[in-house]
Amino acid sequence: MAVTTLLDGGFADPVLQSQATFRLVMDAMAQPGRIVDVGEPVRAPAPLDPAAAAFLATLADYDTTVWFEDDGADAAASWLTFHTGAPVTKDPSTASFVLLSKGSPAAGWLEFPMGSLPYPDRSATLLLPVESLRDGTPLTIRGPGIETVATIAPCCLPDGFIETMAINAARFPQGFDLVLICGSELLALPRTTRLVEA
Repeated sequence: MAVTTLLDGGFADPVLQSQATFRLVMDAMAQPGRIVDVGEPVRAPAPLDPAAAAFLATLADYDTTVWFEDDGADAAASWLTFHTGAPVTKDPSTASFVLLSKGSPAAGWLEFPMGSLPYPDRSATLLLPVESLRDGTPLTIRGPGIETVATIAPCCLPDGFIETMAINAARFPQGFDLVLICGSELLALPRTTRLVEA
């Protein structure tokens, strides 16, 4: 990839666009299961979908390490470091943000940083690309930010997803936060969110 491509694609108006993206991301985290469209305020190399790129361009910085599960993400990693200063790590156990690959084995997510009881915020946020946020098998969720229950239907979730999310919820206040990504849209499932068994 040409150097000029790595230098391109950042926020045209860094202050206003990052603030707008931040508000949308916080709305998604505060209302688990709600699909939010962040648009395409940045353009990044694959495998960064527009929502993942905007999310990381807004929240990643010099103090947050990022790990890419996809081995072919060198251009995306260089783009991210140039635009945010965030270091890209080869050690997933040190990552603040994790960009998973589609179909990532869910059982492995439990190896990412979970925080500690004194510092539960020292955990990882996982970004999982999915085929669709609407066309899959319906799942019922509950927890803070949901009045009673809500239904989500992401398509093509990896094997072991439900079991891994149950283990993660049981570790509260420790645990990872998960953001599902499709194109310019995202859906947040913080560690406080629980899947309701049918």
